[in-house]
Order: sequence, then structure tokens, then C-alpha cells
Amino acid sequence: MAEATPGLRIVLHQHTKERARAPVSVSSHADRDRVVEVFRNALSRPESPENFALQAVQEAIKPQKQTVLIQDENQTLENALRTLLQELVSAAVQSGERIVQYGQSIDNEDAVGQIPRLLDIVLYLCERGHVEGGMVFQLLEDLTEMSTVKDCKEVFAYIERKQDILGKQELFGRGKLVMLRTCNQLLRRLSKANDVVFCGRILMFLAHFFPLTERSAVNMKGVFNTSNETKYEKDAPEGVSVDFNFYKTFWSLQEHFCNPASSTLAPSKWQKFVSSFTVVLDTFEAQPLSEDDGNVNNLEQEEAAFSIKYLTSSKLMGLELRDPSFRRHILVQCLILFDYLKSPGKNDKDGPSEGMKEEIGACEERVKKLLEITPPKGKEFLQSIDHILQREKNWVWWKRDGCPAFEKQPVERKALQDGARKRKPRWRLGNRELSQLWKWADQNLNALTDPQRVRTPSVAEYWKPLAEDMDDSAGIEAEYHHKNNRVYCWKGLRFSARQDLEGFSRFTDHGIEGVVPPDLLPPEVRSKYHAKPSERNKRAKKEDEQKNMATQQPEDNQAANTAVETDGGGNGGDLEDAAPESQKQSPEMELGQEAAQSEVETGEVEAKDDIEMKGEDEATTADDPEVESDPPGKM
Repeated sequence: MAEATPGLRIVLHQHTKERARAPVSVSSHADRDRVVEVFRNALSRPESPENFALQAVQEAIKPQKQTVLIQDENQTLENALRTLLQELVSAAVQSGERIVQYGQSIDNEDAVGQIPRLLDIVLYLCERGHVEGGMVFQLLEDLTEMSTVKDCKEVFAYIERKQDILGKQELFGRGKLVMLRTCNQLLRRLSKANDVVFCGRILMFLAHFFPLTERSAVNMKGVFNTSNETKYEKDAPEGVSVDFNFYKTFWSLQEHFCNPASSTLAPSKWQKFVSSFTVVLDTFEAQPLSEDDGNVNNLEQEEAAFSIKYLTSSKLMGLELRDPSFRRHILVQCLILFDYLKSPGKNDKDGPSEGMKEEIGACEERVKKLLEITPPKGKEFLQSIDHILQREKNWVWWKRDGCPAFEKQPVERKALQDGARKRKPRWRLGNRELSQLWKWADQNLNALTDPQRVRTPSVAEYWKPLAEDMDDSAGIEAEYHHKNNRVYCWKGLRFSARQDLEGFSRFTDHGIEGVVPPDLLPPEVRSKYHAKPSERNKRAKKEDEQKNMATQQPEDNQAANTAVETDGGGNGGDLEDAAPESQKQSPEMELGQEAAQSEVETGEVEAKDDIEMKGEDEATTADDPEVESDPPGKM
């Protein structure tokens, strides 16, 4: 031990020297009081905190670095500031003044109290990064715990004013959980019936303070507030005129509204809910509200005295049924329940059954009709509720997908070197996307061997949609036919010109519908656009014959008149006059012979094409009166 003692003394002596070189740490009460006194004096300075805040920290802590405190120094400063805050609150309570207004100068109206002044100094230091960012949040939490509910309203008003600074990224990351804990503790202390406005302020602040993608503000598991229980009378009191069975049925619906998941777990519970809800809907429909009921209960005046709970006394049941706001409250609860039941779950098994979906749809339709006829402004109210429920569905889908972030980080552009000029890229097809699409086949080797990469459809395949339009049995309206699409017709004509010249030639006679291959058309449509060649020849020859006969008939009549005039004016035995007359009649005889010969040739051709048609043509030729009045027969 004698040898160990000097060694121990040396170690202690070395440790003492090391501590002498290091900055003096504030660990004793005296040093803490010194830091408190430095900041107490700083509170009395009238200038802005940016002029003296950092100087006060350097004077109180003597940090190793000039502008930033290390971890131990931050902890020391935080303990000292929390002690100063506690002393200021105690002094304000003893003096009977409001906490936020304690120490405020009476002469200067713009002056603030000492506690808001202290918070401003710490907030400036946290914002500039001189101290740890979560220090101001810790002071705010301590202040709300030491204040009454009345003082907490003023403290929270200070938080609302500094919301933009507290929400900065450098402060939010270090103090968001502390702020969430502070607000939740406040909500637990407040009354849900008497402090509704203050609770709403806290919830609105949290909604703005935390980003939309913050998971701490999202009920990911869909947990229900089962502690919000609605108590009602179980036994019928004496002297109540209302139907007590309906009273119990009506208020028993709140058990299903409180925990909707329990209604779908057991079929018996769901059937009980449907039967009870049907009774309530029948009662509402049997007792419709008039416009006078809506005018008596002015909803705009009730907004100031709105309560989240209704009285459940059986004596008030008759009055509540005639209240439009009460009826709307119950019906909106039903729509929220149905919207939850219809929302998709993580698995298909979590959703309602087919029978349940039908019952939900029928009940939902009845509820919407009741809301629409409930005065005042029933249609506008129903539209607003539908809009809110639609937004709620988007919220549910977003939570199911894992709350993906809406914000996109900006793309950081690389800084150009000094003297370098940024060259604008040139794209072959005008922009990057089209050029990349053009090069896609070259970059993907598998695309080059794909048979579907470059493929021209066949004529039958391309004209198949138009053939379906031409079929009357399909029942396709004319305005939806493919022939109205000019691009489709133009492409089809190009394909037919390359692959089907015969069909392409029919475009002149029958239009675009004549180009369609006959194999695609039904028989009745095919006969209209695609007749046999023999039939076409017969029709053409008949038309030519009719034209020739119509031209020949005036010439025969003229020749007959000339012959009559010659016989009446000359001598019958004069050979010289008879010779010219015979010469005049000889051309007519030749025309008759040519006509007869052409008829014979036509009959031979028609006999080869169709035997039946030949018989019809010969009968027509035998009955033709022009053939009987042939000039040679007259001579």
C-alpha cells in the first residue's frame, strides 16, 4: 500500500492538471446561479436579442468554441435556463400577475414580459445554431406544465406566433417529439366539453406544424376511441310518453358507431345493427321535417354553442327527433360508418361480403334521401358531406400505401467550372424523350428480333372492323362506323393498293365499303357490293341494247315516211325513178341485217354465260315491235 499511494497521488495530480487546462465546467450550484444571474440581467436589456444573446452565452459558459456549444455545455446551459424559468414562474404566481405578463413595463406598451423575453433569446440562439435546437422546446414544455389552463392559452398563443420559426428544419428535427408530447399533455388536461375551441387550436397547430407525411400524426393502425362511450337509460322511467323500446334501439346504434370493426366481425352483430338502423330510418321517414322546423332551429346560430355530445335523456327524445341538426348528426354518423365498411382493407378477406354490400348500398341510399329532404339546404349539405367523404377515401388509400412523401427534393445542379460555358444539348427529334424513344430499338437487342416490332397487317385483318360495321345485325350506329375515320380509310386504301388491286378498283364504283374483301361480309351485304361477272356483263349489254334501239326507232320512222311520199308522186312503171328508190332503201336493209346479226351474236354470248338468260332475251326479241317493222319486210 505504501508503494501504491504515491502512484495514486500522481494520477490525481495529473488529472488536476488536465482539468486546469480545460474550460471551467459549471457543475456547482454557485456556478449555476452565476449563469442564471447573467441571463436575468440580459432580460432587462431593451435591444433585440441578436445584439446581446451570444455575448451572454459566452460570458456565462466560457465555451471552448466561440459560437457553438459542445454537448456538456449545452446541458449545463439548459439546466440553468430551466431553473431561471422556474424562478420566474414562481415569482409571477406569488405576485398574482399573469405568467406571460410578469415583468412587463407599464410605461412601454410594446414591451413584453420576462418569460416571453427569455423564450425569444433562447429561440434566437437555437435558430442561429449557437445552442442545441431542442432547448427552446424543452422550456416550452416546462412552462406549460407549470401554468394553469388559463395561462396555457397565452403560452400557446406565443407558440402559434413563432410557428414559422419553430417549424424550420434545423429546429423541427430536434424538437418535434417534444412539441408533440407538450400538445398531447395539454389535450389531456383540457375539457372536451368546455375547452372545445382551445382543443381545436391545438389540433390545427399540429396539422400545420407537422408535415402531411409525418407518421406520428397518422393513425396507421386505424385504432378507434372506444373510451368515448355514450351512456343512456336502460330501464324505462315513470311518466315518459315516448316509446322506450325505440329509445333503446336508437341509442344502441352508438355502440356500433364507437367501434365499427366489431360490427363486421360477427354476423349476428351486423344483423342486429341492420334491424335497429332500419327501425330508426322508418321513424325518420314517417316523421319528415318541414321548412318551419328548419327555420325554428337556426343552424347558423347553433354553431357558437356546438357540442360534440347530445343529451340522452328519454324525456328529450321527442324534441330531438324534431331537431334538424340532431337528425343530421345521426345520419352523417351512418355515412361515416358505411364509408369505413366499404373502404378496402389490406386483404380481400377484410372487406365486407356480397350480401353485406347490398345491405350497405340500400341503407346508404335511404340515408342520402333523408339528408336531402332535411331542411334547411338539404341538397347543399349532402353535396358537402359527399365531398368530404371522397377526400377521406384518398386519405385512406394514402395511408395504405405507406404514406409516401408528396414533396420532391430539388435536383442539385453541378456547379460549372470557372470559365466553362454551358452547352445546350441538341436532340435529334427536338427533345430528350422523343430522341430516346427513337433510339430505343437500337439500344435493345431483343427488340430487333421481335416479330411484332415492324408488322404490316393483312387486308382482311385491317378491314375486319369496317366489315363488322356493315353488318346490320351488329346494330352499330352510323356515326360510330370506321368509314367516318379518314385516317383509317386512307391507311386501308394504301394497304389495298399494295395487296389487293381488285378490291382497290372497286373504290371508284362503291366507295370505301366496296374495298372490303367479300369473305368478311355476310351474304346479303356481299351481293350488294360484289356481284358475279356474268351478271355485270348482262346488265351492261342490256343497257347498250336499249340505247341502240332507242336511236334506231326514229331512223326507221323517217325512212318509212320517205317511201310513202315517193310512191304518191311518181309513176309505178318508171324504172329510172324506181332505181333511186331502191338505192335509198338499200341502206335501211343493211342496217336491219346488221341489227339482226348483232342480235344473233348477243344471243350466242348470253347462251354461254347463262342458259336461262338466253331464253329471256330470245323471247324479248320475238315480241319486239321494232323488229317486226323491218324495212325489208315492208318492201
